[in-house]
Amino acid sequence: MVKNLSIGVKANPTRRIWIPKPGKKEKRPLGIPTMKDRAIQALAKIALEPEWEAHFEPNSYGFRPGRSCQDAVKAIFQAITLKSKYVLDADIAKCFDKINHERLLQKLNTFPKLRRQIRSWLKSGVMDGKELFPTSEGTPQGGIISPLLANIALHGMEELVKKTAENFDMKLNGRNKQIPKGDKRSSIALIRYADDFVIIHEDIKSVNKCKEVITKFLNDMGLELKPSKTSLIHTLQEYEGKKPGFDFLGFNVRQYKVGQYVSGKTSHGKLLGFKTIIKPSKESIIKHYRKIQELINKSKGLSQKELIGKLNPIIRGNCYYYSTVCSTQTFDKLDALLFWKLWKWAVNRHPSKGKVWIKQKYWKTIESDNWAFSNSSEKPTKLYKHSDTKISDYVKVKGNASPYDGNLIYWSSRMGKNPELPLRLTKLLKIQKGKCPHCGLTFKDGDLMEIDHITPKSKGGKDTYENLQVLHRHCHDKKTFFDSQKY
Repeated sequence: MVKNLSIGVKANPTRRIWIPKPGKKEKRPLGIPTMKDRAIQALAKIALEPEWEAHFEPNSYGFRPGRSCQDAVKAIFQAITLKSKYVLDADIAKCFDKINHERLLQKLNTFPKLRRQIRSWLKSGVMDGKELFPTSEGTPQGGIISPLLANIALHGMEELVKKTAENFDMKLNGRNKQIPKGDKRSSIALIRYADDFVIIHEDIKSVNKCKEVITKFLNDMGLELKPSKTSLIHTLQEYEGKKPGFDFLGFNVRQYKVGQYVSGKTSHGKLLGFKTIIKPSKESIIKHYRKIQELINKSKGLSQKELIGKLNPIIRGNCYYYSTVCSTQTFDKLDALLFWKLWKWAVNRHPSKGKVWIKQKYWKTIESDNWAFSNSSEKPTKLYKHSDTKISDYVKVKGNASPYDGNLIYWSSRMGKNPELPLRLTKLLKIQKGKCPHCGLTFKDGDLMEIDHITPKSKGGKDTYENLQVLHRHCHDKKTFFDSQKY
């Protein structure tokens, strides 16, 4: 099968499938390529992605390796944490379906054979049922290479906004003199995740100017902003009747006026008078709870163990997504709602039993938790509570860093995997957060690293992750000497 894969073959039409959008009546079209086309697209992506990762802008986060929603949200936090600002919260209408093919291929600027292959995928048509429809624009959602092509089409937005900022009217305090162009560039931020993006600046006129420039840029690619999902807001105050703050990728970003004891501070210790708080959005909370609610309502015939097995992945996934923002109160509320939903589920199963009996059957005391929803088997299965999630600060990816930039230690300690390093080594680097536990220093490129058994194998130590660590070679030599003295 591998021998039959080659660039330059004619592409087959994609198969269209309509999937419902969550919480909406409208449906999203997916274009599913044939298995052969998917394999060839994977080869093309392997060739193109490293090149474009070296060009992509630092605040582009969607559909890129080593970057996530949390990186985009952290970038927003850093842009507004010291000053209240205006925000253009924008969404591109039908981004995948409307991209201009010729402009995309021109921007791609690859060698002729691959260019012809990509054109073939773009022009292959789509089968909706038994009818074949031509595709004169857009790149099919569902194709392996489509997210990369969409990012290439939108590449340049951030630099365009920064260049526009150089002509802003921004004067020094108390002077009739413009601030340096570099300061003007850093005063504005465009943060994009796929087709959702925000433009952030303290001056409303500057934001509107950038909106005009971005609109022209998108029109050149055959795209336009979606009016229903594009709005101007302020992070701290009401603006044109709109409440302060905005929702982005399921997070709510807002600044609150507070007193001196909880106010944010500048690097010089000056009180700001407000605090920037990011938390789960109301819409995402309601969506998550309804999903749990529907699952419990459909699980009246399931055993407690089976119900827990279905609930735990949903709860854990949601909690890990929001574990880097202010989610403690949200998690507590969800646990309270979930308790009463499970209590109702248990009462419906045993309508003739009393409260004490139901509590003893379905809720156990595990460690310090007297109300753990768990079965009574020898190996109890416990329901994971939202509030069990540890809230921790998130470290944003470095500006232009890419998994293809050769910084093996940084990406291994961040992602826990790297094709150029052994899996065991990368996992240990991630567990250790890229630091040597013996000397406490961060590993750097070129450092000689060795895997060490914390308890030597000669003394009964096991070959498990709990008993393994990565050390500098010289640290490993010292530890081996100390172990020989110790034992």
